[in-house]
Amino acid sequence: MIPTRIDWDDTPEFHVFKADLSGFHKHDVKVEIEDGRVLCISGEKKIEKEERTDEGHCLEVVVGKFSRRFQLLENAMVDRITAHIANSTLTVTIRKKDIKKHHGHSRSIKIIGI
Repeated sequence: MIPTRIDWDDTPEFHVFKADLSGFHKHDVKVEIEDGRVLCISGEKKIEKEERTDEGHCLEVVVGKFSRRFQLLENAMVDRITAHIANSTLTVTIRKKDIKKHHGHSRSIKIIGI
């Protein structure tokens, strides 16, 4: 497993998750909602290094993975998520709902940018 730091900022309108993903490309990363209220951010990268010399041939393959899960608070609108990567930082933003005014529960998810 690759140690990956993910910060969770709680603003008045959003839950904002920021992950330093140096060395990862957006196709290496998944952002999902599991079990209705669990945010899962995971990734896997594979690095191949090939070296040919007069003495032989060497192929080194390094695989790195990470996976983090966060139990979302009751005020997280799991159908209002955006995600994007810029400058090696993944930002996942989840809108908050006003618990007193909300009456229905939606389970559909649309993640943009990954």
